[in-house]
Amino acid sequence: MPNAQIIDGKAIAESVRDEITKRAAKLLDESGKRPGLAVVLVGEDPASQVYVRNKDRAAEACGFNSVKYTLSADTSEADVLALVDQLNNDPEIHGILVQLPLPDHIDESKVLRLIRPEKDVDGFHPVNVGLLTAGERDSALVPCTPAGSLVLLKRTLGDTLSGKNAVVVGRSNIVGKPMASLLLQESCTVTIAHSRTRDLPDVVRAADIVVAAVGRPEMIKGDWIAPGATVIDVGINRIPAPERGEGKSRLVGDVAFEEAVTHAGAITPVPGGVGPMTIAMLMVNTLTAARRLLNLPEEEAIF
Repeated sequence: MPNAQIIDGKAIAESVRDEITKRAAKLLDESGKRPGLAVVLVGEDPASQVYVRNKDRAAEACGFNSVKYTLSADTSEADVLALVDQLNNDPEIHGILVQLPLPDHIDESKVLRLIRPEKDVDGFHPVNVGLLTAGERDSALVPCTPAGSLVLLKRTLGDTLSGKNAVVVGRSNIVGKPMASLLLQESCTVTIAHSRTRDLPDVVRAADIVVAAVGRPEMIKGDWIAPGATVIDVGINRIPAPERGEGKSRLVGDVAFEEAVTHAGAITPVPGGVGPMTIAMLMVNTLTAARRLLNLPEEEAIF
């Protein structure tokens, strides 16, 4: 039988969305405006289509003005940049999200840098990255997956993470680096590890908190986890599942869940852990952006 507490990301995300729905209604009363979110999808990547559909549904459920732009895969870079510029100047749009990845002929960095930092609800613009890294989290729009991971940690361990040893496995700009910055600001002792870290199992075993975001299915084994550690598994990997039938597959994380669950004190499942929180925090960022752009006082932080 599993020993670890299973962290229910779906339930926690629902509670966050409920709060954002209330705050969006308050914004409408105060300003006559709904938070406006524009999502741009270029191409027909199946996973991206699912993500965009889920984001659109969540925004509408929270009472936002949700606008989706679906462009063909052969759309020129100039046309994508023109759309972003149009959205930058649209007063009804407070958040802009360009779904990644983009087709190869489009420079992702150029597109992301064009988005106004105040509307960058993904938190990928260099201005927001710089604010977060400099310790000015309250002035930044924080990347959604790390922000959601922090909410899960605080809902599990309490608001004070000070003094805990945290290992982030993964060094991406989207998850690993901003996650490390957030944990440092919570006064954790933080190590960023990755696939080439020497003696990686021993590094992970020293952690009270493990955030797995390396993008390799079930790379982190159960005996890498210290007894009682809290594990946040960001990985979403699709692997073959012949036991379910020919051509079938299943989702797994970066952690070997069935092994780790007998070591950890608490752990997120895949799916149903970090994924729902990512979308919930996109709603948080969009509402935050709306209040700032409308020059309204900010409300109590969600995390």
